[in-house]
Amino acid sequence: MFKFLKEKLKGVIEKISKKVEEEAPIKEVEVEEPISQEAFETKEEAKEKPGKKEKKKKKEKKKEEIMAEEPAKEEPESETKEEVKAVEEKSLSEQEEKHGFFDFLKRKKEDKEELKEQVKEEEIKIESKEEKKGLFQTIKEKVTTKIISEKQFDDIFWDLEITLLENNVALEVIEKIKNDLKNDLTSRPIKRDRVEDEIKNSLKNSIENLFYIEPIDIIKRIEEKKEKPFVIVFFGVNGGGKTTTIAKLAYILKKIGLSSVISASDTFRAAAIQQLEEHASKIGIRIIKHDYGSDPAAVAFDAIKHAQSKSIDVVLIDTAGRLHSNVNLIDEMKKIVRVANPDLKIFVGESITGNDAVEQAKRFNESVGIDGIILTKADVDEKGGAIISVSYVTHKPIIYLGNGQNYDNLEKFDKYKLITNLGL
Repeated sequence: MFKFLKEKLKGVIEKISKKVEEEAPIKEVEVEEPISQEAFETKEEAKEKPGKKEKKKKKEKKKEEIMAEEPAKEEPESETKEEVKAVEEKSLSEQEEKHGFFDFLKRKKEDKEELKEQVKEEEIKIESKEEKKGLFQTIKEKVTTKIISEKQFDDIFWDLEITLLENNVALEVIEKIKNDLKNDLTSRPIKRDRVEDEIKNSLKNSIENLFYIEPIDIIKRIEEKKEKPFVIVFFGVNGGGKTTTIAKLAYILKKIGLSSVISASDTFRAAAIQQLEEHASKIGIRIIKHDYGSDPAAVAFDAIKHAQSKSIDVVLIDTAGRLHSNVNLIDEMKKIVRVANPDLKIFVGESITGNDAVEQAKRFNESVGIDGIILTKADVDEKGGAIISVSYVTHKPIIYLGNGQNYDNLEKFDKYKLITNLGL
């Protein structure tokens, strides 16, 4: 997926970076940067006067030795055996008086030990704070940067615009990306050794922001609806992959335990009903059909009534492929919407058709107001212009990407996976 665009983007980013290096003026600026404790201490030590460093180390070593020593055991001030004997021979009142003095000395010793412990704890706290502060110290350094002016930007980034156009990215999207990059890259100095990374990150953020619409979780919506069935109608041009996509979604629903029925409301295209019947037979679900040339809205109505009578969870309505310029078919599509009153209206288009798919989605949205988009054949799309553009142009989310011929080859759209596939 996106092999061609990925290689092109990589090459053009390298080319732009080289142009910035060659053409953008150099400027030295002072910046504040966080540094590690070790780096900070190294810089501080370099600033110290000769001899001061050694004195500091000796002082710290002495402090560590003192802290490591066990507190000296204090004894009551010198008392000989004779004095002790004399005390024992004294009267009870004198002994009590002496015992009181010993208690005082003991309390004094305990107070002194407690004070030492408090001092030690405070010193540890101070050292811890100093170390923590050192980890977040900032320094001012002169850094060589490149300054890109707006005029230079327009000249330098012409290659990127051409690359996006070659890969079927819509003009509205190209303009948005260009403005994003200009606002980001010309508003600040860029470190000389970070030019390519900064360009890549700016482009990545711009493309990611194209998909600002919240994605639709079809399964969750089906399960949350109290009154069944949940009705989905599919629109698109001939050959866009509607019928196969409907079969894939029916297969996914059955796999997770949700029942469905298909409405064969494409009564215009030859063999459309037979194609749906084959899919329905393989999956093991029911199809509601009328004869060719019948009213498509009537087929949809009957399918919904059948689902209500049989407590079926979902009705999937196929419609005839049509161009937005065919007034009669557009009116027919509007009638299907009025009769079926669908919970979701989904446009299905081929990813590989690029800007055509984007324009088709835009016109269908203007005609009936689509809710979301499914793009087929994404697995063989080497350019990716439609996938990048369609959501931003229509203001509708991409729900699924078709990425193969098997029934389980319907993948939930993930903008982060898209970014990865573009090499950003």
